[in-house]
Amino acid sequence: MNQTQRHEKIVGLIKQHGFMSIDDLVSTCQVTPQTIRRDLNQLAESGVVNRYHGGAGLNKTWENTPYQDRKTQNSQVKEKIAEAVAAMIPDGASLFINIGTTTEMIATKLLNHKNLHVVTNNIHVATILSAKSDFSVIIAAGEVRYRDGGIIGEATCDFISQFRMDYGIIGISGISADGALLDFDFREVKVSQAILKHTEHVILAADYSKFERKAMVEQGHISQINCLVCDKTPPSGIMEIIKDNEIKFVLA
Repeated sequence: MNQTQRHEKIVGLIKQHGFMSIDDLVSTCQVTPQTIRRDLNQLAESGVVNRYHGGAGLNKTWENTPYQDRKTQNSQVKEKIAEAVAAMIPDGASLFINIGTTTEMIATKLLNHKNLHVVTNNIHVATILSAKSDFSVIIAAGEVRYRDGGIIGEATCDFISQFRMDYGIIGISGISADGALLDFDFREVKVSQAILKHTEHVILAADYSKFERKAMVEQGHISQINCLVCDKTPPSGIMEIIKDNEIKFVLA
């Protein structure tokens, strides 16, 4: 594989996964870490990707990856995270579930539970969970976002604010090095903020690709959550925040 072919492969992998670590690219491309670092630096200089510590990611901070692409990205990892989150939810619990392909996977893993009471602003989550006759599923009012079935807007925030739930299961688009939780749509962020405010125990489900992935809108800070479920140990700076704030970390 020559350099041009390798660059095309690297860009394709980053588009598919959102973020690729140097170690993963070394394994996939079967070259040295020095070669991958040089490739990533060249691609970053040309504006094709964003270079981060330990890897590279997409360079758009205003536009999320298309929904259908996100559904297939890291699907095996998301399934492990979903199983770990579902195992934390007791039968009979009340919970919020927000927008995201990871939270949709979590919904499928909750189908073996009993007597759950769910409020969601995700049409797909509502469809999945409504298959259980012993579940109470309430879908939030508001504007339906055409590209992914998310429900957003001021009416959605007002609706969410009427409830006080045991658990809030949230996904996120990016987590900055200082622990900021980032997303692409300010209207979606407002709804997630309402969920954070009205939940006893907040569980953030995020695969490792979300760390240092950039997005335009700040939703909050990782210190506001009670538990992080991820497929790999977060960067050292994030782990310090987790320890300082006594946040539970679950390695899926």
